[in-house]
Amino acid sequence: MFRTHTNGELNINNTNEIVTLSGWVQKIRDKGFMIWVDIRDRYGITQLIFDEERTDKAVFEQAKSLGREFVIQVTGTVIERQSKNKNIPTGEIEILVTKLEILNKSETPPFTIEDDTDGGEDIRMKYRYLDIRRNPVRENLIFRHKVSMEVRNYLSKAGFIDVETPYLIKSTPEGARDFVVPSRMNQGQFYALPQSPQTFKQLLMVGGMDKYFQLVKCFRDEDLRADRQPEFTQIDCEMAFVEQEDILNTFEGLTRHLLKEINGVEVEKFPRMTYDYAMKTYGNDKPDIRFDMKFGELNEVAQHKDFNVFNQAELVLGIAVPGGNKFTRKEIDKLIKWVKRPQIGALGMVYARVNEDGSYKSSVDKFYDQEDLAKWAKVTNAKPGDLICVLSGDANKTRTQMSALRMELAEILGLRDPKVFAPLWVIDFPLLEWDEETNRFHAMHHPFTSPKPEDIELLKTAPEKVRANAYDMVLNGNEIGGGSIRIHDRATQEMMFDYLGFTKEEAQEQFGFLMNAFTYGAPPHGGLAFGLDRLVSILGGQETIRDFIAFPKNNSGRDVMIDAPANIDNEQLKELNLKLDL
Repeated sequence: MFRTHTNGELNINNTNEIVTLSGWVQKIRDKGFMIWVDIRDRYGITQLIFDEERTDKAVFEQAKSLGREFVIQVTGTVIERQSKNKNIPTGEIEILVTKLEILNKSETPPFTIEDDTDGGEDIRMKYRYLDIRRNPVRENLIFRHKVSMEVRNYLSKAGFIDVETPYLIKSTPEGARDFVVPSRMNQGQFYALPQSPQTFKQLLMVGGMDKYFQLVKCFRDEDLRADRQPEFTQIDCEMAFVEQEDILNTFEGLTRHLLKEINGVEVEKFPRMTYDYAMKTYGNDKPDIRFDMKFGELNEVAQHKDFNVFNQAELVLGIAVPGGNKFTRKEIDKLIKWVKRPQIGALGMVYARVNEDGSYKSSVDKFYDQEDLAKWAKVTNAKPGDLICVLSGDANKTRTQMSALRMELAEILGLRDPKVFAPLWVIDFPLLEWDEETNRFHAMHHPFTSPKPEDIELLKTAPEKVRANAYDMVLNGNEIGGGSIRIHDRATQEMMFDYLGFTKEEAQEQFGFLMNAFTYGAPPHGGLAFGLDRLVSILGGQETIRDFIAFPKNNSGRDVMIDAPANIDNEQLKELNLKLDL
């Protein structure tokens, strides 16, 4: 037996018990005649004591050879500590060691295994197995487990069945780039790793499973950011005989359950916002509604004077920054410099102070009087003490720029409290979006999304105006899930492929199996997929998903710990009938 107890469970009630513990050496304090060692495992830390007078001489000498991260096993008696540590559960006791065995020695780690480590991200990712020993990383993985189990339990109780779908599937031209896998048995042909189990979960509905879910790995060969990985996990769900309202209610329930059980937060309201309203009011389709700062369109009240910057702009946008009048000129100049960065791309920013006495002071007083600025304040809902920030130019670019500025200001003002949760649904997305590069329409979500029934006729005359039966759940400015009511009949699916530029032959080759299935009594169905990694990180008060993944890739898509991707030898290439011309 390696241990009778873990290192986090002993307390004063165990005094005088003889116990055996195992774990890693966290810290050593050698006073010459007395040695204290902290031993650590997943469950906590226990202090060991080696006393020159009370400990066997051989054991005492052995303790002097210990180093950090040695794996040890000790047997001893639980005694009361003279100097107690109230910060840990075992802080009232220590173990007077009678037997010590070194199970494995350790080299000096490349960084300290402590909460506040001296290791940078690159070195910690290279030695991720050491990083996992640190409390913050370990607790994040345990937190992820807790969220996953709550999801599984909730959906199982709601009648959903967990079904596994294949990882080796067929590549499709829609969506992001696939990771492909060469087939040795079928020379010259390739599998693709799934970006989503989309068609399989639809086929499960055709098969009568009615309610399906899966915590499933998905793969996309795309550029990475802090919240993206080449492989990620979805909470993938599908339901039969449902309308949009059924799905929204079901997954509002799941989200409400997670917020309550994981974070202790009660959320009753899940506002619903159309895509058009979100883009017009917040400049993006995943607005953070924990704070206000809605866009005000100033064209009518700003384009009547001799200020050509506004007069020549397609759109003039303003937002009221709460309490922003306290910003110094230096702080405002810093904001102007920020919006001019290439990542944002604005040419500049106009501002107006709303003073406590109701008067105004702007950076364009030469062109606008107090009456003009009062109209700006009315449109942006600015109050005394606020600052009005104004951007102008091409409509789409200006909305995007103002959206970024809004989020930056919220960070500066501390309005994005990670302990506050504000979910909402964004609905009525466009079914199609025009791609300038390919000069054709693409499905905004995927080609299996059903159009709104009342908009189907517009496919022939104004396809850009057709709304999708699609919905996204947004939490604190992050899209955490999305889905749609699916097309479930062959005729509509064929029509959709036609509008997306597929020939009949291409549609049959790529998706014939699904359209054939629709001819055998496919029920109305729809679903949703949450991004588990992103959901867990937001519930955990962070927005970087790598912190909640055991072995993540870096920003270049590499696993620096195992050094992957890597070359394969010529024999493997020959078996696969592949040649690399580098």
